[in-house]
Amino acid sequence: MAAPAVPLDLSDPAVVADPYPAFARAREQAPVQWHEGLGLWLAFTHAESNAVLRDRRLGRIWRDRVPAERFGQFNLIHRNALLEMEPPDHTRLRRLVSAAFARGHVERLRPWVEDLARELVDGLVERSAGSEPVDVLSGMAEQLPVAVIAELLGVPEADRPLLRPWSNAIVKMYEYGRTTAVEDAAERAAAEFVAYLRELAAERRAAPGDDLVSSLVAVRDAEGDRLTEDELVTTCILLLNAGHEATVNVSGNGLLALLEHPDQLARLRADPALLPTAVEELLRFDSPLQLFERTATADVELAGVTVREGQKVAALLGAANRDPAVFADPGALDVGRADNPHISFGAGVHFCIGAPLARVELQTSFGALLARTTRLEPAAPPRRRPEFVIRGLAELPVVLAR
Repeated sequence: MAAPAVPLDLSDPAVVADPYPAFARAREQAPVQWHEGLGLWLAFTHAESNAVLRDRRLGRIWRDRVPAERFGQFNLIHRNALLEMEPPDHTRLRRLVSAAFARGHVERLRPWVEDLARELVDGLVERSAGSEPVDVLSGMAEQLPVAVIAELLGVPEADRPLLRPWSNAIVKMYEYGRTTAVEDAAERAAAEFVAYLRELAAERRAAPGDDLVSSLVAVRDAEGDRLTEDELVTTCILLLNAGHEATVNVSGNGLLALLEHPDQLARLRADPALLPTAVEELLRFDSPLQLFERTATADVELAGVTVREGQKVAALLGAANRDPAVFADPGALDVGRADNPHISFGAGVHFCIGAPLARVELQTSFGALLARTTRLEPAAPPRRRPEFVIRGLAELPVVLAR
């Protein structure tokens, strides 16, 4: 059975601004479709996207960007990355870092995160004073998750402003239709990030601390065959990038969704016990990661089409999370939605290792915004980032008052 080729232009500003109508139209044609321009299959439904993420014949198979001399450091941090590995290397590396993100350890961080969230919200309220626009992204959404993951890894406070620009430049390489300037910026950021983490690892080797970098250095030195120096550096970069990028974007996308649905904002303000379910709904409603690729290591049948060995297939997470076969009234925001099997954190062996930490950060930041304000309103139209794969805002001006 041949699926139709999907006429979906991921660089179209209208699709970037709101991809969900295009997803719905494509989903009605077929659950899995070939995209000629991208040279891969796209899964539009929840069932098929879930299958793409879980089928072990569909793996994360990294191929270096070419020419190699142009993308040396970008390739290095992905070639050795947990996200780009399959078992047994993936199993080995994930086991080494999983303890830092275990639910119990993350819950112990909650009071510290709550203090930071209150401090950031109070700063926004003071600057806004009920009339002046302030940007929630730069004033809170970007600061809190960067601070948390940097604290976990042991990055000195003075160096933390370096992290977000490096990360932002690197993740632009995941987009389609990149310019040469974007690629060059990503390689420069990767090189600077690698050099910084090598230096930090050397410092922790000389003077260990109570942080994840020190723990990984100890594993590297005690059991060198279990963790290479490149894997150590790459793991830290991955955790710093993935550990805040999605959380920043859920914060922005989620707050925008609440501002555009004032009945749900009022409902959540009136009943803070809804925060856990509200966070899951915000993750579902406007996914921070829209597309996740896999490569077939054998022929795989999906919804009646065959993904041939060597071909790529992508789960469209945002489309899956709006599938009416799974979610009642999927286009509606419902902060009390109890039946919510979204796949914004992925599924299978690559399920997001930082999901417990992200949930704590999101529940805490939204909780602080609601608990410490009586007024929270848009001050100007938001400015969206021009990328499709990593979906987020560049600016979200609001007015706040206590």
